[in-house]
Amino acid sequence: MTNSNNSVNASKVLSKGTSDVEKYGSDSVTSNNEAADDDSKFPTGIALWSILGPITIAYFLVFLDMCVVSTATPAITQRFNSLVDVGWYGGAYQLGSSALQPLTGKIYSHFSIKWSFLVFFFVFELGSVICGAAVSSPMFIVGRAIAGAGSSGIGNGALTIISTVLPARKQAQFLGINLGIGQLGIALGPMIGGAFTQNVTWRWCFYINLPIGGALAILLFLFKIPEPTTKLPPRQVLSTAVKSLDLPGFMLISPAAVMFLLALQYGGTVHPWNSSVVIGLLVGAAVTFILFLIWEYHQGDGAMVPFSMIRKRIVWSAAGNLFFLLGAILVAEYYLAIYFQTVLDDRPVMSGVHLLPATLGLVIFTMLSGMMTEILGYYLPWNLGGSLLTAIGYGLMSMIKPTTSSSKWIGYQVLYGVGSGAMTSAPYVAIQNLVPPAQIPIAMAIIIFCQNMGGAVFLIVANSVFTNGLRKELQKHIEEVGVSPEIILGTGLSSIRSIVSGDKLTAALKCYTTAISHVMYLGIGVSVATFAFGWGLGWVDIRKVKQLQVIQASTTEENVDSTTEHSITA
Repeated sequence: MTNSNNSVNASKVLSKGTSDVEKYGSDSVTSNNEAADDDSKFPTGIALWSILGPITIAYFLVFLDMCVVSTATPAITQRFNSLVDVGWYGGAYQLGSSALQPLTGKIYSHFSIKWSFLVFFFVFELGSVICGAAVSSPMFIVGRAIAGAGSSGIGNGALTIISTVLPARKQAQFLGINLGIGQLGIALGPMIGGAFTQNVTWRWCFYINLPIGGALAILLFLFKIPEPTTKLPPRQVLSTAVKSLDLPGFMLISPAAVMFLLALQYGGTVHPWNSSVVIGLLVGAAVTFILFLIWEYHQGDGAMVPFSMIRKRIVWSAAGNLFFLLGAILVAEYYLAIYFQTVLDDRPVMSGVHLLPATLGLVIFTMLSGMMTEILGYYLPWNLGGSLLTAIGYGLMSMIKPTTSSSKWIGYQVLYGVGSGAMTSAPYVAIQNLVPPAQIPIAMAIIIFCQNMGGAVFLIVANSVFTNGLRKELQKHIEEVGVSPEIILGTGLSSIRSIVSGDKLTAALKCYTTAISHVMYLGIGVSVATFAFGWGLGWVDIRKVKQLQVIQASTTEENVDSTTEHSITA
């Protein structure tokens, strides 16, 4: 009778509507019910930390590699005489990640999690080798794209591994740690890049991944990572790969993304916006993307991106929020480094130090917002408040001039960094708590794809805004500068003082800060868009969501016990 009564009571609670978690009181269940998780099936001790440690450091390397190039960019452009390629040094990495991201969910669903992760990590390391050994700007860009392709599986793989080696009640806590350490890569990236560039060579920004990566791979190789489901042999999966992995969908979405980003990169810089090349790329991207949507609709729930998943408000809101969010973070990181090294004539290491107000604010408030969300239950205020602070920070940074005092640009960075960190974790927390557990991997693949795509888009758009703005300003003040805009654009960022000096240098630096201001205007718009999509994440208390999940688990367990008891009695 006890089990029966408990089941009835739980059913009454559940019947109030699982979508409206606000109806559940804070004392509806006790934490003791969380013991329903069977911890015995999860690795512990050395085995557990020999898995979690490497995947967390690998996640850190992904973010480090994303931002280490920011302070190395002036030296790289000087080495290759390729100022017009600045956007591609960051954008190619995001492009490679975005192109492969939708396929990673399918790969981890059908193949060994451990070996899939190691393969992606090898691709990431290969890209780092190519970047370090690059002899030309195109070779460097190809290396960045390959490293980005490898990173797409590292991020998704880390989230998947966390869900397989930890019980549900511990996953959210470690996700926060994992994300925070990843953000630390963003904070340390500019400083590490500056240190290597100034004291050794920028090439070691990429070679450093090799010894660290080798040690991580050995640890992961030695320990078993449990599989959540029984999987077919790889050879059997490959025999039906076209259907099981939705390869036609992948072969449509990847070229669509590439053509779209190429059009953004070429427009107004390499070719006019109304040129046949740019228009052809945009039309090709649109047609291919429409074909992708038609194919995915035809595939139904077996699609790489199921329409049933996209229709969920929480999914498309989180995807849109992250699309703009990563752009809001990366744009300032890249162009503040250019301001410090070009306008203020910082050495690379000092440039990284001057970026600390922004990067430390980002890291600290990423962790703090996660901790406070766990305590207070609500993630939406952090996302909305953070995006507004970021927009204000960008607005203030748009007023930076060559003579702006350090106290001002430090304060501007603090606002931007605190806001960026505060808004970061909310989309992930929303997906983990409001999407059914079985659908979380697919939802994560979708939102990470949009995040990486957004990072690529806005770095390339920012490069176009910066390059076109600088060319226009230099042409406008050509008599004061005394040098053709094409000569300045054809050299590296750190070479400006070897071309002009005195009053001409002052005029040229004013042109640089004006162009950077235009990039900051873009940052304002991106931050406001992040705020707009944030509302779709919902005003939800995740503490009550967790209580609902405990009730559901408890009800299921009691029903099983009751069924077993009746079977024995019969």
